[in-house]
Amino acid sequence: MSAPPPAQPRNPLHGLTLEQIVTELVSHYGWAALAELVPVRCFSFEPSIGSSLKFLRKTPWAREKVEGLYLFMLREKRRGSTAGPADDAPRDH
Repeated sequence: MSAPPPAQPRNPLHGLTLEQIVTELVSHYGWAALAELVPVRCFSFEPSIGSSLKFLRKTPWAREKVEGLYLFMLREKRRGSTAGPADDAPRDH
């Protein structure tokens, strides 16, 4: 018998579904800002949770960006920041 996977108490993504992550990002930033922060077509052209999930599940680099943005959002919420998402969000330039 195999042992259950170890708990990850310090991993803020542990136990979250991709749908929960995308839904919370959309709720926090809105589709337009999300499309600016993670420039993929599924966020800017007729965006929906369903189309986004389909794309992100097939595209590891985009999923990593979304997860990174989610972690950034959590840090900002903990700090109580009033900075907008474009002010100091992580970018790949």
